[in-house]
Amino acid sequence: MKALTANQMREADRRCIEEVGIPSVVLMNTAGTRVFEHVNRGPVGIVCGKGNNGGDGFVVARLALLAGYEPRVVVIADPGELTGDPAIFLQAYRNLGGKVIAAQDEAAARKHVMSLGDCAVLIDALLGTGVKGEVTGPIRAAIDAWPEVYTVAVDLPSGLDADTGAVCGNCVRADITVTFQYAKQGLVMPEAKRYVGRLVVADIGIPKVCGDDEAWIRLERARAGS
Repeated sequence: MKALTANQMREADRRCIEEVGIPSVVLMNTAGTRVFEHVNRGPVGIVCGKGNNGGDGFVVARLALLAGYEPRVVVIADPGELTGDPAIFLQAYRNLGGKVIAAQDEAAARKHVMSLGDCAVLIDALLGTGVKGEVTGPIRAAIDAWPEVYTVAVDLPSGLDADTGAVCGNCVRADITVTFQYAKQGLVMPEAKRYVGRLVVADIGIPKVCGDDEAWIRLERARAGS
């Protein structure tokens, strides 16, 4: 199994979006769809941050709403602060009648995440590959309050270092982690297994050449000579 560092994955994304020309919004919609394939019942609790990981979560929320799975979405942020692709998918979910609860402080995060304990499945869409150092504030409160419910992690369990597999203070324990296009190095570390659960590497449409430096250089040379 090929595993990339967080920086290598960011570069693969950049090549796909900026050089190949596949829009980021397409990748996000596909990523969320791949996660939703592991949901077959409701209610579905979906806990989102304000970054791209949260955007994937809003895609799951939209699909759960359309499937009649009673999505219950908690955003650990001010929804008005969302920008870019996450804002697009939050609005699409809302346009279909979806509701969100905003938890902007530690007490609210703890309360609303704990309230998801009666859900059939939880979606961890809090944090992505950029986490370094100890997680604090409302995000940490959300992780600390995570109920013992079957959990699907988006890309990696929130609170796990994508490169080392170390826990950044605390970490969501997932039953399944659906990571995108390539495994991240931290996910395959032995000490991460208890948090990752079953690892699924989902194809979201990033061409293989984007994650292969040597192949990418050959492509660039061929393009320059054409």
